[in-house]
Order: sequence, then C-alpha cells, then structure tokens
Amino acid sequence: MSGTESTAHRKGITMAVHDHPHRSPGFHLPSLRRTARDSSEPAVTHRADTHTARNYAFASLRLLTGFVFLWAFLDKAFGFGYATPSGRGWIDGGSPTKGFLSGVAAGPMESTFHSWAGDGWADWLFMIGLLGIGVALVSGIALRLAALAGTIMMALMWMAEWPPAKHLSDGGASMSTNPLVEYHVIYTVALIALAAASAGDTLGAGRLWSRLPFVRKNGWLR
Repeated sequence: MSGTESTAHRKGITMAVHDHPHRSPGFHLPSLRRTARDSSEPAVTHRADTHTARNYAFASLRLLTGFVFLWAFLDKAFGFGYATPSGRGWIDGGSPTKGFLSGVAAGPMESTFHSWAGDGWADWLFMIGLLGIGVALVSGIALRLAALAGTIMMALMWMAEWPPAKHLSDGGASMSTNPLVEYHVIYTVALIALAAASAGDTLGAGRLWSRLPFVRKNGWLR
C-alpha cells in the first residue's frame, strides 16, 4: 500500500469512528430536544384550556347574576305578577320598598327600616341600584362599582331580614335557614369575585371599557 493510499485509509477510518455516534438514533441529541419540547405542549394546552374554561365560568356567573338584578328591577317597575302583583308596579304608583321594609320584624334596625318604607328617596335609590348593578353585570363594565353598590345593598337587606334572630319581634319563629351565611352574603361574595376576576372581559365589554382614557386614569371605574 502506497503512502498516499495509507493516509487516505486512515482518514476514512477516523471519519467512520467520529461519524458513527451521530448516525445512531440513541445519541441523536437534536431529536431528544425536540421530544422534550413536544412533551411540554400538552401541558401548555391544558393550562390554556383551563384558563379559558375559568373565564367562561365567571362570565356565565356574571350574566346570570346580572339577570337576577335586572329582573328584580323590571318586575318591581312594571308589575309582572311575580314578586310584584300586576297593577302595583312602580309605574302604577306602587312603592318598591314599602312592602319589604314595612314587613321587617327583627333586628336592631327594625324601626329605622319601618320609617324608610315607601319614602321616595328610598324607592329611587333602591331601583337605581338594581338597574345599575344589573346593567353593569350584563354588559361587563364597571364591575368594581357594581360590587361596591351591591355589597351595600346586600348588607342592608341582610340587616332587614336579620338571619341571626331565632324569633321575630312578635314572638313567632323567624324560620331563618342560616344565622350568618344566606343568599345576600352569597351574592356579595359573587359580586366581589366577579370584579376581582375582571369577568367582564369575556362575553362582555369589559376589555373595551378598560381601554377608555377616563377609566385608565380611574381604576375604581374598572
């Protein structure tokens, strides 16, 4: 074998030795990196799906809660014959607060609520509150204001019903289902949670509302 052939032969053996690991699938590092990246994709997709499901769950809760407030306003305003008898709606001269507040029969504010029953200012504040909270929730805007107004309204209504009482002022059983946590408390927590979660951004105008200049400058309007 000539010197030139011997050198070429040695170079061929060296290249074969160095190339062999790279041809082996078990040591193909780029493929291992791709496998690791691909394996993370299901986790990312799962997190995205969970985030989307949470957003839609909050949006559904917002819309349903908003409908509760809007229905209460409409029924009291027009007398649909449910909680408010036909012909006794606000537009017919009826009072949205007289029946409820005059019927308060327990709690430290019993006499105060009786004095407020049927007053014009009480009727207006109550109806504006129901309408404002309902519109805010359904549209997805000003949820922080809605949560504040709703908390005040629910606190007053909780005090009017006074769940801690076992007996009414006339001695009868109060029939309270829970001395502390009842539906007014649940509504309050729901309103605060919806505002904290920015629930108006999904199926609502919350995202557009938050981009308005005066809302950007005043975060409490969010």
